[in-house]
Amino acid sequence: MDEWLKDSTEVEASWVTVDLAIFTVRGDQLMVLLIERGLEPFRGRPALPGGYVQKDETLREGALRELWEEAGIDGSRLHLEQLGAYGDPRRDPRGRVVTIAYLALGPDLPVPVGGTDAERAYWAPVSELAEGAGELAFDHLIILTDALEEIRRKLEYTAVATVFCGESFTLSELRTVYEVIWGQHLDPSNFRRKVLNTAGFVKPTGEQRLPPTGRPAALYSRGSAWLLSPPLLRGASHPA
Repeated sequence: MDEWLKDSTEVEASWVTVDLAIFTVRGDQLMVLLIERGLEPFRGRPALPGGYVQKDETLREGALRELWEEAGIDGSRLHLEQLGAYGDPRRDPRGRVVTIAYLALGPDLPVPVGGTDAERAYWAPVSELAEGAGELAFDHLIILTDALEEIRRKLEYTAVATVFCGESFTLSELRTVYEVIWGQHLDPSNFRRKVLNTAGFVKPTGEQRLPPTGRPAALYSRGSAWLLSPPLLRGASHPA
């Protein structure tokens, strides 16, 4: 027992943080929320919003608080889920810091406002991060890459695409979500047939939207199903 107590006192102290990979679709582009760090380490470098979890809050509460403090966004209105834990001992130069990453999604989210230790907060096109993503602080490039692949996978098997669309949407708007996240063109007719033949994916609202040109487009809302059967699989030029 004494030996166990002796060994336990030699365990290195660790800290727990939360980081958030927050995505939205704006101007037919997939955007991720970044902050410019106002403090060391990595002062002036872009990073995902996040910070230390306080001793009296849950991980989720810490994630919501950090999102509000650093970007002025109410995360309780977003689709928010845990992505994973990242604990490389060299990920933070301040010491052993384990972070719990969250994935958050929402429709056309507002312009963020930087606060606390964030000099500014802004939306960055995911497509433009490929060349300069190495500038991200800590291991946030790894987290961002994992989060993006998780979204792409979820689009195949769940109705998560509707989270990007708001309360009502056209099938064209839903198709755009798939196209910008998967990075591939989808045939409109085949996509429409696939969506409407998937039970519970979407439901008609009975209303229409009049575009600037062309015919009125029927409006839909998210249906009762979350898991899609059959799934909409990537890899082909369009859903079969």
